[in-house]
Amino acid sequence: MAALLDALYAQADEFVAIRRDIHAEPELAFEEFRTSDLVAERLTSFGYTVHRGLGGTGVVGQLVRGDGKKRLGLRADMDALPIVEANTFGYASKRRGMMHACGHDGHTAMLLAAAKYLAASGRFSGTLNLIFQPAEEGAGGAKRMMDDGLFSQFPCDAVFAMHNTPGIPQGVFSLRPGPTMASSDRVVITLNGVGGHGAIPHRASDPVVAASSIVMALQTVVARNIDPQQMAVVTVGVLQAGTACNIIPQSAKLELSVRALDRSVRDLLETRIRAIVSAQAESFGVKAEIDYQRGYPVTVNTQGEAEFACAVARDLVGNERVNWNAPAVTGSEDFAFMLEAVPGCYLFIGNGDGATPGACMVHNPAYNFNDDNIAVGSAFWVALTQRFLSA
Repeated sequence: MAALLDALYAQADEFVAIRRDIHAEPELAFEEFRTSDLVAERLTSFGYTVHRGLGGTGVVGQLVRGDGKKRLGLRADMDALPIVEANTFGYASKRRGMMHACGHDGHTAMLLAAAKYLAASGRFSGTLNLIFQPAEEGAGGAKRMMDDGLFSQFPCDAVFAMHNTPGIPQGVFSLRPGPTMASSDRVVITLNGVGGHGAIPHRASDPVVAASSIVMALQTVVARNIDPQQMAVVTVGVLQAGTACNIIPQSAKLELSVRALDRSVRDLLETRIRAIVSAQAESFGVKAEIDYQRGYPVTVNTQGEAEFACAVARDLVGNERVNWNAPAVTGSEDFAFMLEAVPGCYLFIGNGDGATPGACMVHNPAYNFNDDNIAVGSAFWVALTQRFLSA
């Protein structure tokens, strides 16, 4: 594996430049036109058959070699976030209000670097599908690509994806079998009461009091309805009502973020939230409208594929730089949709810890992807491909 790492380090400068070019020109969900053009052009130059249009701006590069029957999918995300970048280095965002604050520029560069090496020097027999996905940041680009026929047009026996993680030493791999990232649901609750004068509250039905009681009652869902050994989150992030201190408003609005690491817990959360909101609202004489929006599912790694990825990582960087059975993450990821359809594994690569570059948390205006990961991450993709599609 040392020779492979050396080879990927030798070509890393080219893909560091690509990563920084993408960083300087960020694009939001389903608007990754420049990025997808760049990806398609590079893949074509490497010798891949390139398909465009899945998920709007999605790109799939396919390379078939030998007579092997196995089919592998590797996925990278391409979209940026609506954040004003605080960094002042030369390749900082040129598009105010848009920023690669989650490292998708680096994920794209890592997979492109692996693509070049595999096309030129890869030893494998089978079908390699490189999936460059739009709109991971809340817009469900993975599902959109699947709805457009991703796995019917490009069948895969397994799919893998990787994300950088600040707070972990650069180049250290972390992964686990089973539930790996939480589901993410959004709930919008509108409470319709009867408005009135603040000095005559008995002539009104106050949605603010109802909303306040609902906020407190919702805290019992995790505390009293969920098994203490299970993970669940119910966060009220929005409570909006009223325009003046002496007016009881006609309505109030709550918005919730609801997360779980188990599919049955996710279902129970919805059942209890609906029941509590409806009962609380009725007890205060107001009507509740509940818009329960199911978002990303639980990201669940299949056992065999997680063990396979772990073995590849250990061979590449050594046991001491691989954290097997790492803690699950309460954030969410739309690669979960792909893992519901195809066996696979989602893993993490450390972006830096302490005062090192890359330690700043994702979704922060000062975040930056650690370019030292381009060689290590691409070497992992090469090693995994060659082992999975072994000749």
